[in-house]
Order: sequence, then C-alpha cells, then structure tokens
Amino acid sequence: MGVLYTAVQHAHSGLRWVVLILLIAAIGRALSRRKGGTVYPGKDKLALFGLISVHIQLLLGLALYLWLSPYVRFEGDIMGDPQLRFYTVEHFAGMIIAIILITIGYSRAKRQAELNKGWKTIALFYSIGLLIILLSIPWPWREGLMGGWF
Repeated sequence: MGVLYTAVQHAHSGLRWVVLILLIAAIGRALSRRKGGTVYPGKDKLALFGLISVHIQLLLGLALYLWLSPYVRFEGDIMGDPQLRFYTVEHFAGMIIAIILITIGYSRAKRQAELNKGWKTIALFYSIGLLIILLSIPWPWREGLMGGWF
C-alpha cells in the first residue's frame, strides 16, 4: 500500500473522532437549548462545525473510495466477499445517507429560526445521521473488516 493511501486512510480514521464529538455536542446543545426554550438563532456554530467536519470526512472518504483504497472494487463478485461488500457498498451508502440527512437538517434549521423549530430539527436530523454513521463505521470489533481505532 502506498504512502498516500496510508496518510489519507489515517486522516479519515482519525477525523472520525472529531466528527463524532462535534455531532454529539451539537445534538446535546440542540436538546438543552430546546428544553430551555431558547430561540434558534439561525446560525449555530457548533452545528455548523459538525456539518463542516462531515463534509471534510466525505472528501477524504471519496478520495479513498474512488482512487486509493485496495478494499473497494467495482468488478467481480464483491457481494460474495463481506469485506469488499462492506467497503464498496454498505459503508459508502450509509455515510452518504447520513451526510445528506445532516446537511438537510442544518439547512432546514436555518430556515426555521423564526418558528423556533431549529433546535428540534438539528437534534432530529443530526441524531439520525449520527446513528447511521455509528452503524457504518468499521469498528475494530466488527469481524473481518480490519477497522482500527485510528
């Protein structure tokens, strides 16, 4: 494996922790502010940083998916090999869906600032996105995926 693959893969794997922390913090803030009756300002920096981090993660993941990863193949019987299927289909599809949901949640919340529904929208969409992300990560305990902590 090349140096570029290793560098991008480690960056992608390490950034996962930043993404998870920012999403959990944004969800926590949205839930506490909603309970406290605080009006959504239309621009929440923590939610924005969560959005930015998932998009950076997407760019790193696309570089791995399209050009660098030896675990992604577009020919042959990938569905018969659990590891190839996970990286080529399941991980990619799950993460794309999660990022789309988080993006929709942030943009909807900005438009709902006057209605005070923004915090609820952030909490809902970010939570669903986070759940999908957690299910799509190749955790070390998932057999045969060779996932690491970093």
